[in-house]
Amino acid sequence: MADIVQTANNAGSFKTLVTVIEAAGLLDLLQSPGPYTVLAPTDEAFAKIPTNTITSWLEDIPKLKKILTYHILFGEVLTENLLELSSAETVEGSVVGIDTSDGIKVNDAKVLTPNILADNGVIHIIDAVLIPALVAA
Repeated sequence: MADIVQTANNAGSFKTLVTVIEAAGLLDLLQSPGPYTVLAPTDEAFAKIPTNTITSWLEDIPKLKKILTYHILFGEVLTENLLELSSAETVEGSVVGIDTSDGIKVNDAKVLTPNILADNGVIHIIDAVLIPALVAA
């Protein structure tokens, strides 16, 4: 089985995510033994964000790193675990809300495809980019 980064690369719908992970210097983290859970926005999710906003993130690596680590949870958090949680702590340090009343949502992002297993964790495909409160402010 491949690690989280290889799995995302192989899927083909995470080109933007893999590009910004590389730019933020997070490859080592996501290729380490982990395990980690990545809430992975699709290329379509990134396309909803204005290009100049993404460009500004790429010019501010600490901010980009903060945004991306907000998409990473410690441990292997599978669907059955998400169903038992109302929130989860992120690698970034703040908490994401989990709503299971109509499918699974993390903050305002819907989980499109859960439980894509990798050697060092799991990927859940989401339909939006999550923005931590401190960055949004």
